Amino acid sequence: MCGRFSQAYTWGEIYAFSQPLTEPVSPARNLQARYNIAATTTIDILVKTDAGRELWKARWGLIPPWHKGTAKQIKPHINSRVEGIDTNSLFKRAYVKNRCIIPASGFCEWRGEEKNKTPHFISAKEGAILAFAGIWERWRDENGEEIISASIITRDANDWMSKIHTRMPAMLHPDDFEAWLDGSAGKGALLRPPPELQEWIVDRRMNKSGAGDDDPTTAAPIGPEAAAPSASPPMQGTLF
Repeated sequence: MCGRFSQAYTWGEIYAFSQPLTEPVSPARNLQARYNIAATTTIDILVKTDAGRELWKARWGLIPPWHKGTAKQIKPHINSRVEGIDTNSLFKRAYVKNRCIIPASGFCEWRGEEKNKTPHFISAKEGAILAFAGIWERWRDENGEEIISASIITRDANDWMSKIHTRMPAMLHPDDFEAWLDGSAGKGALLRPPPELQEWIVDRRMNKSGAGDDDPTTAAPIGPEAAAPSASPPMQGTLF
């Protein structure tokens, strides 16, 4: 499961990562760096439209279009398991019709005893932007307001990640971006080896609702990891 992640990059970095967007690189958008993103808050997603690739805002937590009631009355489906992505009625429509890429500068997982877990921040070894595979949907609330929502697809952890958690986000390679977004790629694209990753321990307030997602110290290393040269908050660049 991926319960917290970060999106901290410049407009130039996300533009290059997107290969590229339909809108011009200049003037640059003023993007708010976010280090501690929680469920049901707004995230960036990369989608393919008739015009090309666009960066949209979406609610993190998929809401199926047939949901009746309010957004608070449905469990926020922040993750969707790759094993059932094409069969589970909550996700299979979006898997076929509405795919997206969710850019991330890192994510957090917890390790240890249930009541004494330690949060670990995981990012690309070279500080690149990670490309989480995702799905999205459109839904209208009781007032008729349209809400775009999205979910991160997860998979079994690889050998490196399994030391921290049993699951991890499915990460796409740049040469799979187009096939994933246009729907032609199968689940095999979600199971390719991820980029080389690094991790460090962060403060437990990462999981507290009161910790602001604009505070970079929530993703900063603490303890012995703070002195490690490779354990500084990631500077973003290209994937892999």
